[in-house]
Amino acid sequence: MTGRVPLRLPRRAGRRTNLGLLALLLVAGGTGVLAYGVGTSGASAVVVAVHGAAGLGLLLLVPWKTVVVRRSRRRQIGRRDPTAAVGLGVLVVLTVVTGVLHAVGVTGPWPAVGGVAALQVHVAGAIIVLALLVIHVWGARQRPRATDLSRRSLLRAGALGAGAAALWVGSEGLLRVTGAPGADRRGTGSHERGTDDPSAMPVTQWIGDTVPEERAGTLAVVAGGRRVRVPVADLDRGDRVRAVLDCTGGWYAEQDWGGVRLDRLLADVVGDRLPEGGSVDVVSVTGFRRRLPLRDAGALLLAVSAAGEPLSPGHGAPVRLVAPGRRGFWWVKWVSRVEVVDAPWWLQSPFPLQ
Repeated sequence: MTGRVPLRLPRRAGRRTNLGLLALLLVAGGTGVLAYGVGTSGASAVVVAVHGAAGLGLLLLVPWKTVVVRRSRRRQIGRRDPTAAVGLGVLVVLTVVTGVLHAVGVTGPWPAVGGVAALQVHVAGAIIVLALLVIHVWGARQRPRATDLSRRSLLRAGALGAGAAALWVGSEGLLRVTGAPGADRRGTGSHERGTDDPSAMPVTQWIGDTVPEERAGTLAVVAGGRRVRVPVADLDRGDRVRAVLDCTGGWYAEQDWGGVRLDRLLADVVGDRLPEGGSVDVVSVTGFRRRLPLRDAGALLLAVSAAGEPLSPGHGAPVRLVAPGRRGFWWVKWVSRVEVVDAPWWLQSPFPLQ
């Protein structure tokens, strides 16, 4: 009697286990992408919490998935090459482990091995996992069943979600009890690096962007049919804002930024003739650009200093955009042009393509 129970449970749970794993992987992947675009503390905390819970929730299904894999191997000996499935499993494990290492904030070799941080491995692994997952699911596709939305299935899904949430809450509590560095990370999951000390901030760029050898000595301002070149030396007009630069590389720093508010600069060019709607393109000397709502111009700063010191080349000298509440890739470095445009700000790639 006792020998039959372990065999019956996996047989019944095989399909549900696979669907549960698929759902958790999709939630983890979706929230992982969304976390890069959300910079406000409240919303980002929710997104990152769901992301972490979905990732840790995969561990809850490991015992069932192990039995399913063993049974599948016995049935498919000589029929199908298991290399892709094994590779997918290994990458999932690697992605979860590196995500945990980043969250913990370990000070050993994993923050950066050969210049590659745990978070970078985590993101790269996740991208490959999602690609392989599409191939794997397509090859093993199953038709939907009415029982997939039955009351019992929904209760099981709810139990899995609750278990994943409890595992995440427990892990966060453990970080705080043990005093691990990860206990103090921001809602976005970023760790503090260089607050009030710009020289201690890491120098990072978005994907293929690089520190230019030559930087503009003037800033082109295009608005209201006029084009004016403003010397960078004239941009330090006493405007100050304390804001958090939250980099998608997994770190953040809070600084006192100095320069000129964007709305003041635009008013010098066109006076009161700015349109009520519209957007403003902020363009780097490298071609990197972001478009922001013109209504936010009063909260945006073109900074030439941080913590009272001139910006370094790696941090955007001679002038960079400071966009409070937005992630680091919105903070355009080496700004060479700002231009008021009619196009809506959201009509652009969610993430820079450069």
